[in-house]
Amino acid sequence: MAELNRSDPLHIVGGGLAGCEAAWQAARAGMSVILHEMRPLRQTAAHETDQLAELVCSNSLRSDDHQSNAVGLLHEELRRAGSLIMHAADRNKIPAGTALAVDRQGFSAEIQATLESLPNVSIIRETVETIPADEWQDVIVATGPLTSDGLAAWIGALTDEAALAFFDAIAPVVYTDSIDFDKAWFQSRYDKSSSDGNGKDYINCPLDESQYNIFINNLLDGDKVPFKEWERDTPYFEGCLPIEVMAERGPETLRYGPLKPVGLTNPHAAEKPYAVVQLRQDNALGSLYNMVGFQTKLTHGEQTRIFRTLPGLENARFARLGGIHRNTFLNSPRLLDRTLRLKAAPHLRFAGQITGVEGYVESAATGLLAGRFATAGRLGHRLPMPPATTALGALLNHITGDANTDCFQPMNINFGLFPPLAAEHRPQTGKRLKRGERKLARKAGLCLRALEEIGQWLQLPENAAWRS
Repeated sequence: MAELNRSDPLHIVGGGLAGCEAAWQAARAGMSVILHEMRPLRQTAAHETDQLAELVCSNSLRSDDHQSNAVGLLHEELRRAGSLIMHAADRNKIPAGTALAVDRQGFSAEIQATLESLPNVSIIRETVETIPADEWQDVIVATGPLTSDGLAAWIGALTDEAALAFFDAIAPVVYTDSIDFDKAWFQSRYDKSSSDGNGKDYINCPLDESQYNIFINNLLDGDKVPFKEWERDTPYFEGCLPIEVMAERGPETLRYGPLKPVGLTNPHAAEKPYAVVQLRQDNALGSLYNMVGFQTKLTHGEQTRIFRTLPGLENARFARLGGIHRNTFLNSPRLLDRTLRLKAAPHLRFAGQITGVEGYVESAATGLLAGRFATAGRLGHRLPMPPATTALGALLNHITGDANTDCFQPMNINFGLFPPLAAEHRPQTGKRLKRGERKLARKAGLCLRALEEIGQWLQLPENAAWRS
């Protein structure tokens, strides 16, 4: 492959929030950008217009509180990095309390008009089914969860991974510190573990027969989210069936499946459990645990109600609740390097929901990073990753290495992805805080630390091209 120079175009496939943010970041630094968007030549079942950066699910970008909320913190970091998405959101904001909600049409129109006004950005309306390697030598793929079947198949062949359209069934993720260890315990089945484990790779929550039967009935009777019209012909991924679908196959199905009680000894009780819910570590810090086999289409309210009836999870706090939707995403921790390049083809970077982030703001964040990483390489230097203590860095770390590759699922930004606070950032109040006060103080400390360190990262010489 020929050596690239600054005048060679950066090709970006996909005109959603990630693709538009990547284009803006690259163009700001003087790069020539070609943005490829298939609409309106080919519409998706979810989009309604031909506008770039169309919001299709909700007009809310969630909390805008950057002092105690992880999403709000990500908003603020993006603002300080000169994000086009956040600029358009702020200019098209509508009343929504502490949430950031926007006029959807005005938001998309502003982003499209901004990119169309840049002399070094070309927008081509066409369908991209494969990446022509000989012609496109620097590419960001930001095609989202509704990536076309042709491009998904091409990516799958390139990565030797399944990357097809299927119902992605997501299991809930629980904050470890909200689990009651007077009832739960750490243990792997038969004390078996990985080579670097200690036989305690799972958290176990025991159920007696009555508790199990009540749980099964709750699963069967609980309210479910209905399928959208365009989802109805998409099959389930058989290896990741919703827990309520498994329960429908017979009352004992789960007890002989993910809730089997074999190979485990409850240190809190002499009697053997009738069934056991297991949770598996979901991030390198051990602050998040995934409920094994609990992928579900129950409504979020029903999930919270039903799962909190399980012993040890009565006060569970959820970093992510379960869900099922048509999706296409990479096993990014296995396939991407720390700068979002595909290891099998380093001229390709990925951004947006196809990387396994969940949510509009998270998609825009990966677009910003992919655009800067690609541009920095063209300018002849290597841009360091943002610190893991920042929202940008924590999200990037999670999708490019910290998440468990065996059960990787899309994830929103949340404080469970952040390293713990060092002493200098812990609250110094001079008095003993109540539990709720400690949580708020911890969140405030995480936000304060993040904003300090994102400021230092933005001032690095490698980020000079984006300082106006």
